[in-house]
Amino acid sequence: MEGYQVEHEFPDLGDRTMRLNARQVFYEEGAAPTILLGMEDITERLILEREKDELLRQKDVLLEEMDHRIANSLHIIASIILLKAQRVESEETRVHLQDAHKRVLSVAAVQKQLHGSEANGSIELVPYLSRLCDTLATSMIGDTRPISLKVVGEGGIATSRQAESIGLIVTELVMNALKHAFLPDRVEGRITVAYDVAGTNWKLSVSDNGIGKRHDVFAQPKNGLGTSIVKALAQQLGAQVETLIGPAGTTVSITHATFSSKAIRDAQMAAMSN
Repeated sequence: MEGYQVEHEFPDLGDRTMRLNARQVFYEEGAAPTILLGMEDITERLILEREKDELLRQKDVLLEEMDHRIANSLHIIASIILLKAQRVESEETRVHLQDAHKRVLSVAAVQKQLHGSEANGSIELVPYLSRLCDTLATSMIGDTRPISLKVVGEGGIATSRQAESIGLIVTELVMNALKHAFLPDRVEGRITVAYDVAGTNWKLSVSDNGIGKRHDVFAQPKNGLGTSIVKALAQQLGAQVETLIGPAGTTVSITHATFSSKAIRDAQMAAMSN
């Protein structure tokens, strides 16, 4: 018998929970076998475990409420920014406010997907990025633009903080491609998000088949807000940013550790040609 629990009321101790373990003991000299019984008082342990479970339940309720309030607050802020953008007279100010509106929505999308992916534990990145890109496609592409957005790759697990940074990088790069890569008369646009893993090392790339841009855009000392955000997030992840211009468009790669430059370029060219 192993781990058998019984409850008993003791005269001087009150109700206690005991865990019993028993083994039959045999002797070589032919004596009758006996039973070795061990008893452990686990009352206090069970009380602590119940208290822990209740605290965890309360934490989950609070996190659920916090996520709900954060989501509502982000959408309220986005709506206020959009209203301001519609009322200002300066076209330059309107463009900046519209960009801010999209970035607030992107943070809301990342937060929503993290919440849906059990953000307090380990997150499988490819399913997470797939759900995120589905949300981005619905909110930023819709049915009015002939542009597809897909995620390819296998494996990869990250903490919620790492997944948040990767999700924001993908959002910024997708927004950048939608804003700059495609001409109005483009028949069909394509954006591919790829995530590859080799041991503890990984590479994230966002490729488009658009018109391309300067090869050194992410190396410039002065660049836009989106570029600065991507570089800062990559630095937090201990990764490097690299761009590649090919005949079929632009690829931006975020590479952690030992992926070789040749492997990066081969993967980028393959992603752009798919």
